[in-house]
Amino acid sequence: MRKYILSKVMMGLVTIIFSFVLTFFLIRLAPGTPMRIVAGKENPNPEQIEHLTEKYGLDKPVGVQFINYIKNMAKGDFGFSYRNNLPVFELIKRRVVPTLTLSLTANILSALIGGFLGLYIGRKKGGILDKVFSYISYVLDAIPGFWLAMILIMVFSSKLGWFPTSGMYNMRESYTGIRKFIDLLYHMTLPILSIVIIQTPIYFRIARASVINTMKQGFIKTFRAAGMKEGEIFRKYIMKNSLIPILTTFSMSLAFTISGAALIEIVFSWPGMGRLIIDSINGRDYMVLNGLYLVISVSLIFFTILTDVLYALVDPRIRIK
Repeated sequence: MRKYILSKVMMGLVTIIFSFVLTFFLIRLAPGTPMRIVAGKENPNPEQIEHLTEKYGLDKPVGVQFINYIKNMAKGDFGFSYRNNLPVFELIKRRVVPTLTLSLTANILSALIGGFLGLYIGRKKGGILDKVFSYISYVLDAIPGFWLAMILIMVFSSKLGWFPTSGMYNMRESYTGIRKFIDLLYHMTLPILSIVIIQTPIYFRIARASVINTMKQGFIKTFRAAGMKEGEIFRKYIMKNSLIPILTTFSMSLAFTISGAALIEIVFSWPGMGRLIIDSINGRDYMVLNGLYLVISVSLIFFTILTDVLYALVDPRIRIK
């Protein structure tokens, strides 16, 4: 098991290094320069652009910029944001918590709701509920997330006035304690609802298919022939085996938690990582993009390795070479 984990970690490190180097150079190959954007699109001052370019070391060759960035990284310096004039690490740290709060909550709710429905309805294959929920899941899966978010805002915010249209907190109030937590839940409702509606069908279909496949296995037929009750068979064998694909899907969805639901965050003006990624791309904020892609790649590799290890613990055959 140690060799299996070590091999996965080594592969993960190689992937992170390759991803970081690739994104570093690809970002700088994109048309446009950040200093022209910082200086303003209307009547930009050439002297100011030249000064800023020298200040941030963008006048040097890309190879030299890469070496300097690696040296600074070794000292724990991830650079400054051109647009926000803040350390990259501090800027990312501020955005991680809102994204984790939104995405993690939505992922857990989606897994619980979709998994429960899939486990329950999978036992009744071919029934009315099975047909209705299967049809609904495919319809919901085809709906674009940003479009759904805008429809929810139009109905529940603009027309009914039940929920706010944007933000994480009420900026006009300075709530503390339990009132601040309630205000957070109030602002989270529509963004989370948007993500849950989109993600739940995935868990539903995976759980349903897993239950149906497990029920066809020979050992299940043997238990039935032996006179074991259906409820006991389901609890002890069918449900446990069907939970593995759900846990795998949930673990992989956690890998994308850091990157956040970018379009949902933009629609609801949620101050998370997804919105920061889009703003940094539009502003050619090289330093922030380098830090973001590094954090996202580390997150992806970590949760991928975690999923592989958990799978290997459940099924020892996976780690046998």
